[in-house]
Amino acid sequence: MARFGTTADYNRIRHWIEERGGHPARIKDARDSETVGVDFSSKPMEEISWDEFFQGLDGSRLAFLHRTKAQDDAARLGRIVRRRKHH
Repeated sequence: MARFGTTADYNRIRHWIEERGGHPARIKDARDSETVGVDFSSKPMEEISWDEFFQGLDGSRLAFLHRTKAQDDAARLGRIVRRRKHH
């Protein structure tokens, strides 16, 4: 059974993405506003720096949801999600 974790820790996010051959990229969402994302394709979207990527995460209060345990340790199941509010 797969397990998932959510983190906003820059080092953990960067390590997880790079270990799987990904890099930070700029994408357009459905409303045509620019957002950050992760690209694993061989033909990248608009590649951006890690600094730009993390500024986008922090500025939009986003976190990284990722698979933490799986039979295939190289599984690329990761996505950008809204951070939970802490009360």
